[in-house]
Amino acid sequence: MSTKEVRSSDATSGTRVDMKFEIVVIPVSDVDRAKEFYGRLGWRLDADFAAGDDFRVIQFTPAGSGCSVIFGKNVEIGEVFHEPGGGYAGPDEPYLFGRLRVSGPDAEQRSYRSFASFSDPDGNGWLFQEITTRLAGRIDPAATTFASATDLASAFRRAAAAHGEHEKRTGQADPNWPDWYAAYMVAEQAGTELPT
Repeated sequence: MSTKEVRSSDATSGTRVDMKFEIVVIPVSDVDRAKEFYGRLGWRLDADFAAGDDFRVIQFTPAGSGCSVIFGKNVEIGEVFHEPGGGYAGPDEPYLFGRLRVSGPDAEQRSYRSFASFSDPDGNGWLFQEITTRLAGRIDPAATTFASATDLASAFRRAAAAHGEHEKRTGQADPNWPDWYAAYMVAEQAGTELPT
């Protein structure tokens, strides 16, 4: 979420609060089964807290995610798929299984076009999607981060290739290449116009 203005009860003074999507809560029927299942997915267990016999929560964070999940069913992840023409419509669970599935990733590796889905033992549905370039406004350029060293290295390689084209167009070496790389990487992650 972006920064929103939150007004006090008198509706006259306002305070800006930086709001971020941090936690999703999903009910489960068997906490131990959910703990084993999500642990097998490679998600990091952050907490396992119980208070008496009637309250227990577990919190996991998927690798590279800024959002954690507090739960709650037996899962097989389906094959990677895409839908021709980028349509997402399906009969019953359109976002999980789609109406028209084509095996394999989108041939052009377009963002938001390749998927893999699964349901856990409690029937909670999950959909993974490949993102190669974020939509504008999804990332705050002032707070750009990378999920891993591999992601950062890949961003450097893309910036280096684009910068090479930039130098070809200008016909000269760019002594300010670090600034150019930084602008390119931030714009790419934020989904805004890339420098040329």
